[in-house]
Amino acid sequence: MSADRAGAPPPTAELGRTGMQITRIGFGAWAVGGDWQSGWGPQDDRESVGAIERALELGINWIDTAGVYGYGHSEEVVGRAIAGAGEKPLVFTKCGLIKDEAGQEMACLRRDSIRREAEASLARLGVEKIDLYQIHWPMPEAEIEEGWAALLELRDEGLVAHVGVSNFSVEQIRRVAGTGPVETLQPPYSLVAPSAGEEILPFCEDEGIGVIVYSPMGSGLLAGWMTRERIASLPDTDWRKSAESFNEPELSANLEIAARVGRVAEAHGVPAGAVAVAWTLRNPAVDAAIVGFRSARQVEDLIIGAGLALSDADAAYLGKDS
Repeated sequence: MSADRAGAPPPTAELGRTGMQITRIGFGAWAVGGDWQSGWGPQDDRESVGAIERALELGINWIDTAGVYGYGHSEEVVGRAIAGAGEKPLVFTKCGLIKDEAGQEMACLRRDSIRREAEASLARLGVEKIDLYQIHWPMPEAEIEEGWAALLELRDEGLVAHVGVSNFSVEQIRRVAGTGPVETLQPPYSLVAPSAGEEILPFCEDEGIGVIVYSPMGSGLLAGWMTRERIASLPDTDWRKSAESFNEPELSANLEIAARVGRVAEAHGVPAGAVAVAWTLRNPAVDAAIVGFRSARQVEDLIIGAGLALSDADAAYLGKDS
């Protein structure tokens, strides 16, 4: 899709009750972290900066990253890209996963650790306040109350504007909400991983919790170019190579879903990934979707998903037997 095809800026929605008006697609910066333990393989920083700049030019107004992505590298690249932006985007990041003394990823939600993470994120991003700070995973589960208290403390001090969680269950949200309301949730949600639609998304809608879903394209499975051959050729450092959804017995069923997405995309004359994103946005609980862009061209191809209207017949066809 050409830049002209991308058209008007994407539509917006209020993120829960935060008061933030966000575009219905945001820039996901996981892959921007580059080649690391849980990364997507090698990534050129210049391409990452170019993708972020193009996203902002086309009207996307928020970026989601995490301190653990590339162990700080993603936040550094995001900071570099937004430093010269005329109108700064909203910046969301996450805490709770850090590198241990052996250089391996570990979970920690202790107060002092989260405070160190927040200060490091502020410095790398080059901002005075983080617009949304989120607990990345509810791990260790015994520490989620301490971690949540730390986020509330950072908000009270003005270092972060809003606080939320990622990958939490209904029960875990209820556990921490007693000390302060959870403003947002970030769950995985896609045609190949639709389970959030059963309980957590209706709960968030009822409670007024803002929702930004991640992996709406199934981490690339629904992007229109994923094949068995492509998966086999992924770098060994790409986490997807060993992921269950990219291997049997799940892979065959997922590729069938991808084929249906492709047929609907062809009927609409749009890229397959845009259809996959649009499907997630049909859920009334979902305010916006995080899309992982690795190049300016991908931004131009997929931004249309923010405003693509799928029919009930499209949705029924896409979701059959899934």
